[in-house]
Amino acid sequence: MKQVFFLAFAILITSSSLLAQTKAGKTDTTRHITYYTCSMHPDLISNKPGKCPKCGMDLILSSKEQIKSAITKSYNCPVHVNVFSHDPGKCPQCGRKLRLSPKEQMKAEVGKVYTCPMHPEIALDKEGKCPKCGAALVEKKNN
Repeated sequence: MKQVFFLAFAILITSSSLLAQTKAGKTDTTRHITYYTCSMHPDLISNKPGKCPKCGMDLILSSKEQIKSAITKSYNCPVHVNVFSHDPGKCPQCGRKLRLSPKEQMKAEVGKVYTCPMHPEIALDKEGKCPKCGAALVEKKNN
């Protein structure tokens, strides 16, 4: 009886670990829909930008979408300010390369670290010269 119990327990443990390993490599394939709303009629919701059918005002991102875009990396078109994406690429309207939003550019600037090629222990938050040898500091790349 002990052997049967032990064998069942071993099968349960190995099957759950095998299932967990097969799920780890999968990517998120769900389609994320962006919702737009009218600032005068918040009950009106659309899945694409445009004009409000009640008052004719431009639809804006819903408050939930504004919160999501504030916490995720976003890219926008330099010409079409209403075109944005969470992935780099090209503007679907004009074909220009999407650039990081101003907020993301500021976050990238804050996170930069400059080090000396000869003294890697030197780490400063701005460009300049190494205090030990006078060599120009280079931006440290995150791997």
